[in-house]
Amino acid sequence: MADEDDEIILSELDDDELVQQMFDDLYDGLKEEIEEGVNILLDRGWTPYDVLTKALVGGMTIVGNDFRDGILFVPEVLLAANAMKGGMAILKPLLAETGAPRMGKMVIGTVKGDIHDIGKNLVSMMMEGAGFEVVDLGINNPVEKYLDALKAEDADILGMSALLTTTMPYMKVVIDTMKEQGIRDNYIVLVGGAPLNEEFGRAIGADAYCRDAAVAVETAKQFIARKHNQMAAG
Repeated sequence: MADEDDEIILSELDDDELVQQMFDDLYDGLKEEIEEGVNILLDRGWTPYDVLTKALVGGMTIVGNDFRDGILFVPEVLLAANAMKGGMAILKPLLAETGAPRMGKMVIGTVKGDIHDIGKNLVSMMMEGAGFEVVDLGINNPVEKYLDALKAEDADILGMSALLTTTMPYMKVVIDTMKEQGIRDNYIVLVGGAPLNEEFGRAIGADAYCRDAAVAVETAKQFIARKHNQMAAG
């Protein structure tokens, strides 16, 4: 019987308690509970943007930090990100209606010749978890696909991933093509993948090499903040 008494009824929690509980539920990858929590907060008059930033992004920040510090591992982060997606599915149409401020928009994909996507998927989910809009092009992307998407989506960031040493050089092809077309400086270019390192990122002309998904989120936030500051100053 004790178990029944211990069950938490989300709707009976006050706002602060509910947000704390959502942090725990996200951490534990409980998608249905997150969807319920999102709906309860919306019913209580929270704006979609506040639900996103205070409950979901707040929770994913804890997940991201623990992933970075080696407390959580990829499977747990994928579960948390999947729960986050459940909440995002409810909020996305509402955010679009209210014209909420956006962190930024990222086009991401694995490069031509490479079909690995676990790392890329993790970055996509963590970026969404941080409040970014993400357009995931999937695997095996030629340069044209990246550039078309950047333009069509009016993106801020290009993310490229590679897991094979043989496909790494293709990242340079994409960046060189952007330079030739005079659009390189319009975008923040982040690269990642197991065989890459900082030196390689610099050599091909990327803005940054990101060791893992948590680093990618932090790096993207820093660059976007810098971009906004420059625009404000300009």
